Amino acid sequence: MSKPEADSQRVVLGEIGRVHGLKGWLKLISFTSPIENILDYSRFHAQVGGRFQEIELDEHRRVNKALLVHFKGYDDPETARLLTGIELMIANEELPQLQRGEFYWHQLQDLRVVNQHEQMFGRVSHLLETGANDVLVVKADSESIDDRERLIPYLVDSVVTEIDLENQTIRVDWEADYLD
Repeated sequence: MSKPEADSQRVVLGEIGRVHGLKGWLKLISFTSPIENILDYSRFHAQVGGRFQEIELDEHRRVNKALLVHFKGYDDPETARLLTGIELMIANEELPQLQRGEFYWHQLQDLRVVNQHEQMFGRVSHLLETGANDVLVVKADSESIDDRERLIPYLVDSVVTEIDLENQTIRVDWEADYLD
């Protein structure tokens, strides 16, 4: 659903793009799926000018495939430009509860990936959305069996056999010598 970043209390849902027009409107890069889900929120945590503050989304519209937004108090291009490149975050507890066995992408990031032979492949760097299925991008670390980056299909029950958030581990049915 989202690009995982920030810290353990917040999750990044999007990033503010360039200024659009003369009234402080900005392009919005959404990391949610579908992209409109970010519009379910009106207040965001953002690091503006080196400090965290809350900013409020007061208007939005869709133009072709782009989301355009306006934030309260940012009413001209010069002021709105202060927000370009800023990540929009919400508190983790504001996210909708998921069904048992469902996870947000940010929850999977940095988990250890271990196969059925107890071989440690590394940690989840990020996920890719490919259309057919999502893919875990696993980067090797000091505990890994080798220094390879692996692309492992996120296919629950067939490839991904267990996700244990408490122990920060994903178990996979994946051989070490599979080509990516």
